[in-house]
This record gives sequence, C-alpha cells and structure tokens, in this order.
Amino acid sequence: MSVPLSILDLAPVPSGSDAGAALRNSVDLARRAESYGYHRYWVAEHHFADGVASAAPAVLIGLIAAATDRIRVGSGAVQVGHQTPLSIVESFGLLDAVFPGRIDLGLGRSGQRRAEALAAAAAPRPAPRTSSAVVDGLLIPPPFDFTAIAASPRWAVHAGLQQQPGAESPDFAEVVDDIQALIGGTYARDGVDVHATPGEGAKTELWILGSSAGRSAQVAGERGLPFAANYHVSPATVLEAVEHYRSAFRPSAVLDRPYVLVSADVVVAETAEEARRLASPYGHWVYSIRSGRGAIPFPTPAEASASPLPPERLALVQDRLDTQFVGTAAEVSRQLAVLQRVTGADELLVTTITHDHGDRARSFELLASHWLA
Repeated sequence: MSVPLSILDLAPVPSGSDAGAALRNSVDLARRAESYGYHRYWVAEHHFADGVASAAPAVLIGLIAAATDRIRVGSGAVQVGHQTPLSIVESFGLLDAVFPGRIDLGLGRSGQRRAEALAAAAAPRPAPRTSSAVVDGLLIPPPFDFTAIAASPRWAVHAGLQQQPGAESPDFAEVVDDIQALIGGTYARDGVDVHATPGEGAKTELWILGSSAGRSAQVAGERGLPFAANYHVSPATVLEAVEHYRSAFRPSAVLDRPYVLVSADVVVAETAEEARRLASPYGHWVYSIRSGRGAIPFPTPAEASASPLPPERLALVQDRLDTQFVGTAAEVSRQLAVLQRVTGADELLVTTITHDHGDRARSFELLASHWLA
C-alpha cells in the first residue's frame, strides 16, 4: 500500500498575474486536493518574493480550512525567528478553535540562521562534495552553498525588517519547548503561570521541518515529534537529515516511533513531453532565489525558452533540476516510490509549480489518481 500523499503550496504568482489571483488559486487547489484524496495541505512562509504570495501562513491556513471540510491544513513552515512562541501559539490556537482537529503547526528555523551561516562561511571546513551519488536508485547531488546568500546586503535588510530593532532569536529548542508548554498549559516563568487563550489545549499536530543533519532534526528527535525533511529544497542532505532524526529519536506522548515526511518537487502531465514543457521555467525560478533576488513570478514556457539560462547560471540550479520529478503519473510515481523506499518516509509531500493554474491542478489530480489508486 502506498504511503499517504500530501501537498506543499507556496501560492506561486505566475508572470502577468498578481498575489490576489495566486491566493484564490491556492484556495481552489485545496478544495480540489481534498476531493483528490490528499492527506494534508501545507502552505509555506516566504517573504520579499514577487513570485510567492504565502507570506502569512496562519492567515492563508484560515482561508483554506474555511473552504474545505476534511483535509488537514497546516504550515510548512512557520519561521520561528520572526515570531514569539506566544504569537505562534495564539494564532494556531485560534485556527484550532474554529477548525478543531484539522490544523498542523509546522516549525522551521529559517530566520534564525543568518549568524550561523556567516560563522560557517568564516570557519575552516572540508572541501564540499562535488560529484553526485546514486543511493539505491535515488540521486543525491552535490550540496549547494547558501553562505553567499546569507552574507548578502539584501538578506541583511530583509532580516532587519522581520524583527524589532535589537531583537534576538532564542535557541530553537527553547522555542519548541515554550510552544509545547503554552499548548500544554504548563508554561511558567519567574514563579508566574502563563496561559494562552486561544492556544492552550489546542489539538494541533506539531511538526519540525529541516534540511540537514542539524539542530532541527536533533530537536525533533529528542522531543519525539514528527519530522519533515526537504528533498525538494536540499536534496544533497536529505538522507543525513532523516538519519540524524532517527538516531536522536526518543519516544514521547506524541509518537512511540519516528515519523518522517519527505518532500519532492513534481510536475505531472498526460505525456512526458508535455510535463517537461510545463516544468521548463523551473530553472529560471530557482535561479532567481539562489542568486539572492528572491523568487520571480513564474515564467511561461515560452518566456523561459526565449531566454535560456547561460551555463554559469544553469550550474547554480542543476541539483534542483536533476531532482525534480517530471513526467507522466506512472513515471513520477515510480520516482516517488524510490524516494520513499530510500528515505523510509512514512508520508510524502509534493509541491508543483507551473505557470497555468489549471495545469498545476491537473498535475496533482493525475498523480493522486495513480498513487492513491
């Protein structure tokens, strides 16, 4: 039996469109996803990107939950470096109060890691792996170095706009512990009990998202929480991430064994040729992110064809192109089955971006009809 299949949505803005249309498309896609049989519908958190409209996950989750009936809706992920534990718990507690038993709270460290990235860039380190590997049929490309982006003036300005002046983000483990304590009704400081309303007693599922064998995987494992690993963002480190999580895992009141969700970027169409055409702008879109500019509105295939990426730009995104699953439903399902087998994933999370909303919805429909049959 196939593992459950879920969706990650960035509310992509196609070229020639706007954020309002993108958000309406997300609500429409969530309705369709529920009818197709998907298990969860998660929305990402991204800022300062012309081509992505999912800047406020809790708000978008409320819109989607109100438009659907059964599918779980959640964040993939809330960037905890930009909010306090209390604000996160109250926002998601409010959602749980209105849509009980359907809300997932996924937490990510994005927004906390700029200082760490800069320190890593300055520290001596071994030469990175420069060649791809194939592990039991799964492509593991060389790692991408994010330190140049972290050191850019643009990132510094963006980071400053997302926090109050002089604010410092606490350790990720402390944030997770505070969130669990506020939800559980056990938070106290300096002899004062603190209770969050709404939030305390919420039945949200708490998740940790991570891209490497680092702090996120460690915290998720030690606290016995489910862990989501990003093959679609950082394919080079997905195996290290899930191995580290499982090694660190301790049974909890939430889980008695590790639970791993793994993401993948996919495009499905009636024919492989059509799927490749729909996916052809993907390299341009990823390059806009990795060059430090931020995601551009997703181009049309014709726009991408008219301005092909030169070799030096193509090299910057080759790992993401090589690990995007593109083809018919049967072809993509075979690739997803390999990803699931090699990572031991208990669930898969797929994300798809095409210029046309109808093509994106059809991609999810075709995949579900094959994978969930």
